[in-house]
Amino acid sequence: MISAILLGAGESKRMGFDKLSLPWGKKTVLERCIQTLLRSRVREVVIVRGLRSRGVRNTFHGEKIKIVTNPHPAGGMSSSIRRGLQAVGPESDGILIALGDQPFLKTRTINALIRIFDREKERIIVPAFQGRTGHPVIFHKAYKKELMNLKGDVGGKSIIEKHRGDVRVVKVRSIGVVRDVDTWQDYEKDRKKVAVKRKRVKKGFR
Repeated sequence: MISAILLGAGESKRMGFDKLSLPWGKKTVLERCIQTLLRSRVREVVIVRGLRSRGVRNTFHGEKIKIVTNPHPAGGMSSSIRRGLQAVGPESDGILIALGDQPFLKTRTINALIRIFDREKERIIVPAFQGRTGHPVIFHKAYKKELMNLKGDVGGKSIIEKHRGDVRVVKVRSIGVVRDVDTWQDYEKDRKKVAVKRKRVKKGFR
């Protein structure tokens, strides 16, 4: 079983304001990421928010979701990972770490990574699109202690580099694993593309 930690407590320094609360269709950027994870095969979704996060307007119900707060988001990504790990159920075999600013991530991509984690002997699963590695990354529970000991604004890159023999890089077809919303220009460009695609679908074009 896999527990997902969705990191949504970042300070959005490059954007200048809370980018996860920006509209993405009828949802926010963060809500879109939550929805994608909830539709996947993960056992639970732990959402880590900051004290002033506004990215979750809707109420998500059910045993599959937990919302926790990182009171010290200035401590960087590692502080959110630690906070999320504290809420993860002990019965999970793997921990999937996802980013709250990747609205293009697809549920089928997540499920493909989970299938490989369940089937293969590698304990760290990393997706790659056209040679670029991205997120989400699945870590076996054996790395929980190392994840808890991370410091600063870093994810699990140091753990991946330290345990190269346990890593499986999985090629995926979706750009969603490497595409995030970092700047206002990124957001405006991507939102327009999504809006055009939705209009075409409504009109019956594929």
